[in-house]
Amino acid sequence: MNLSRRNWLRHAGSAGLIASGFGSAQQAWSQAAPPAAATAAPAQLQARTAGARTVVLGQSVPLTGAASEIGLAFAAGCRLYTSRFNESNLAPGLQLKLIQLDDGYDAQRAAANAQLLIEKERADLLFGFVGTASSEAGANVAARQGTLLFAPFAAADKLREPSHPHVFHVRPSMVDEASKIVRQCAAVGQTRIALVGDDDVMGRAGLAAVQQALIEQKLQPLVASVLMPPEGDKREAAIASLRERSPQVVVLVSLSGTTAHAIRALRKSGYGGSFMAFSIVGIDPLYADLGKDIGGIVISQVVPSPRRSAIGIVKEYLNAVDGSDQTASYEGLEGFIAAKTVGEAVRRAGRGFTSATLAKVMTAMTDYDVGGFRINLRPGLHDPARAIDLISITADGRVLR
Repeated sequence: MNLSRRNWLRHAGSAGLIASGFGSAQQAWSQAAPPAAATAAPAQLQARTAGARTVVLGQSVPLTGAASEIGLAFAAGCRLYTSRFNESNLAPGLQLKLIQLDDGYDAQRAAANAQLLIEKERADLLFGFVGTASSEAGANVAARQGTLLFAPFAAADKLREPSHPHVFHVRPSMVDEASKIVRQCAAVGQTRIALVGDDDVMGRAGLAAVQQALIEQKLQPLVASVLMPPEGDKREAAIASLRERSPQVVVLVSLSGTTAHAIRALRKSGYGGSFMAFSIVGIDPLYADLGKDIGGIVISQVVPSPRRSAIGIVKEYLNAVDGSDQTASYEGLEGFIAAKTVGEAVRRAGRGFTSATLAKVMTAMTDYDVGGFRINLRPGLHDPARAIDLISITADGRVLR
């Protein structure tokens, strides 16, 4: 299981976070740079930060609500790297200040957070919004305010179009994930493909991505597609209608709750085919929902495995995890990579950067080696050079490639 909310709060307290309110149910956690500097001599700290520009990263993330396990892990990974950036003095004259607001996986709260981060917290850019609808909300606010949105998690592919030059992506597109999944299905002779998604912006974006991938691979259209309502009898009717189409494989573009419900309902109905899920589902929350029933599920991943390996960025991440109370995860590693990439971008842009000059630097970062893993900030809708892994899960939760 990933970092729990209780552990998150304990870690926040030990790291010297300050809390402030936004509305009655909103919490804002802000990390001033650097929290561990108390271990350095006062003269060393003063020399390090004197005259430094503090770059404020404004993040809206679900620390509560439906996607909280993903949000907590991703946000924690972001925090790990920003601490390292500041403590290691990786860019003399620059410090990162990460301000994280809880949006509960609600796009309206994410939009309000974005406005607050820019207007009150003076964020230099918006960073690491989680969720398709929340990322779109953040992108819209950023556009109106003349700033950038960097490294959204699971954004719709329309935010990669030329009409959104202020949005920069660290993870591959949904079409890239869909293409990997569809090619694997075709390679093993699975041509009758169905889709289950949440009935929301993310589910519709995933459906469009899979449909595009099928067209590009010259495969037959989906035999069925179901966008699942949040609850009620319509969910069971939707599953029944999909089962009647006898798919060989069901692609899932949904959070863990919908994914687990669909898998259990289909198996109970006698379905014996395969399941393949987008990375947005999250292995840890899905395992928490399914337990041993997770056996055989295939999940795409857009970052390397967070297990011990020779990959530089994984070693760096795990070293940071070892010094914390966090648990390594794919989402945590992705947050760590996103924060390292934005740190490198501001380092290259220099202390005097503006949104325009920072955007120019990011646009040129088409082959950034983050540590044995390459980042292309301007891939458009397709980036075939990016590695996307397909992993399977055993009944006892072990990850197999």
